[in-house]
Amino acid sequence: MPNPFAAPSPLPYRLPPFAELAESDYEPALRAAIAEHEAEVAAITADESAPTFENTMLPLERSGQYLGRVLRVFYNQSSSDSSEETNRLEAEFAPILAAHSDRIRLDPVLYARIDALHANRGALGLDAESVYLIERRHTEMTLAGAALAESDKDRLRELNAELSTLTTRFEKQLLADTNELAVLVADEAELDGLSEGERSAAREAAKSRGLDGWLVTLVLPTGHPWLAALTSPATRDRIMTASRSRGGRGGDHDNRELVLRISRLRAERARLLGFPNHAAAVTADQTARTPEAVAAMLGRLAPAAARNARAELALLQERADAVGGRAIEASDWSFYAEQVRTERYDVDLAAMRPYFELDRVLVDGVFHAATRLYGITFTPRPDLVGYHPEVRIWEVHDEDGSPVGLFLGDFFTRDSKRGGAWMNSLVEQSDLLGGLPVVVNNLNVPKPAAGEPTLLTYDETETLFHEFGHALHGLFARTTYPSFSGTNVYRDFVEFPSQVNEMWMLHPEILANYAVHHETGEPMPAELVEKLLAARAFNEGFQTSEYLAAALLDQAWHTIDADADVHDVAAFEAAALAAVGLDDPAVPPRYSSTYFAHVFAGGYDAGYYSYIWSEVLDADTGAWFDEHGGLLRANGDRFREFVLGIGGSRDPLEAYRAFRGRDAAIEPLLERRGLA
Repeated sequence: MPNPFAAPSPLPYRLPPFAELAESDYEPALRAAIAEHEAEVAAITADESAPTFENTMLPLERSGQYLGRVLRVFYNQSSSDSSEETNRLEAEFAPILAAHSDRIRLDPVLYARIDALHANRGALGLDAESVYLIERRHTEMTLAGAALAESDKDRLRELNAELSTLTTRFEKQLLADTNELAVLVADEAELDGLSEGERSAAREAAKSRGLDGWLVTLVLPTGHPWLAALTSPATRDRIMTASRSRGGRGGDHDNRELVLRISRLRAERARLLGFPNHAAAVTADQTARTPEAVAAMLGRLAPAAARNARAELALLQERADAVGGRAIEASDWSFYAEQVRTERYDVDLAAMRPYFELDRVLVDGVFHAATRLYGITFTPRPDLVGYHPEVRIWEVHDEDGSPVGLFLGDFFTRDSKRGGAWMNSLVEQSDLLGGLPVVVNNLNVPKPAAGEPTLLTYDETETLFHEFGHALHGLFARTTYPSFSGTNVYRDFVEFPSQVNEMWMLHPEILANYAVHHETGEPMPAELVEKLLAARAFNEGFQTSEYLAAALLDQAWHTIDADADVHDVAAFEAAALAAVGLDDPAVPPRYSSTYFAHVFAGGYDAGYYSYIWSEVLDADTGAWFDEHGGLLRANGDRFREFVLGIGGSRDPLEAYRAFRGRDAAIEPLLERRGLA
């Protein structure tokens, strides 16, 4: 039987044939696809004729289709529904795939051909996207080390292979430790303050592991959403202690040595490439351009954020003292923040949960906003099979009925899924290769017992809107070349569209359409939303500080020299946070080093700053929408045309200037976060 990956899927939109796929298909497909890709590139470099766009760039763009089909499905499964077999394969193939990538990126003949085209690109008579393709390929290969001497390339290959192995191990050890450290509660009274749905989810989590009691599974960030409601300080402490000990408590899943080794190897690789540190190597190909620019922005925000957090801590301590509580600890912050929010602003985020039922939020909120802005519609496709029984599929059409793509939703947490929330592309669009996009959103919402509603927290609702912004980016991009498809943009730009989509969560027209009580059908009271909007700056000191602490910690690890004498992860982290005034024990970083998956496994190394860097554009765009009437089709069409629709086929800041008429201003961000 032919391997199911060997040819494009016959299903609608080339949806991978999940019903026919078996884990045993991955290994032979990977080996065959790698060999095919290398043969395709070898055919380009064997061509003795002078390089042209047609004999070099076009076949390079067409190459690797088989491998792309396998990897998109494999990496999606390994992150959302992993198994012992996918873990084994990922560990085995990480260095193999790194070496394969290096054989192409470091190929001297291929680089010489692209270098020649790059030198003469203005005289080739190409359209703008084709010229930009030459420029991007040339930059990427140069920064990857294609111009190095062969002896240096040999060491570079060794570094890339080892790093691929170590980062894969970091992710798998973190998932295993996160599962092991889930907090088992024997007495339901210890969960006082949680809703019936939350307790049901904890009960189901325990049952799924064959345990008695209630199991609190951990989320990716340091904090846990249930800390805001749990009345028991002891339970809060157990959850926070478990969360913060991930990857750093010894044993088989300890990530401390991996953090040190990964940081040193990245620093050595940067030096080999001619950069002073890894952050400089990374930002050279981002919109930020230099780590100094990143440091200047983060440094501008940190003092004001820390000041605001200290003021908030004083308010929380007043509340704790009034009820006979202890000195505020990290595990107490969310609990008392909600009490102070309720007292000062009469806002209770927990009171919003009955109005945030998952399906209503998704269909009548997220989808409805997209229909209002862009004219697209969503049709369930229960006839199509996803990669897991909990995956749901919708077909997306434009207003004129033309197809846009498929959207898959995978919303519930499980032990086989890594933490956090993300978007993946399963099929990428390009005019060169044909086909339309297939994208998937993953969340980690605890699943209640059968028949009970899935009620989202405020933050989970916002995350759903955020991740769907990535999905829209993947669905709308229309490019000629697969290299520019969907969200294939600069890393410090990719969060911009997703953060823009968050603004529709509380837009009056959208909120009124989805925020209804799951039992009574009554709409969320308008005054509740008005009070929430009035209180939005409250706790921003904490939220900005915990984020900036993580972003600056990422920069600290990736600005060290290859010869840096760093041996103690905790001491390095403490010193890095103290240096920027963000070492408040009540406000820990959103991610500590040993469970900072974004930067030690997730591709955001030296790039976690991207969220707030992109938020400058996002906040400025919010101001633009306000200036131009808000939720209007004309505004959505403009944003789609100039930002979402171009994928990576144009310099992103040039695209933003075309959309906005100027560069982004930082003032809207400062105002939003209470830092003005």
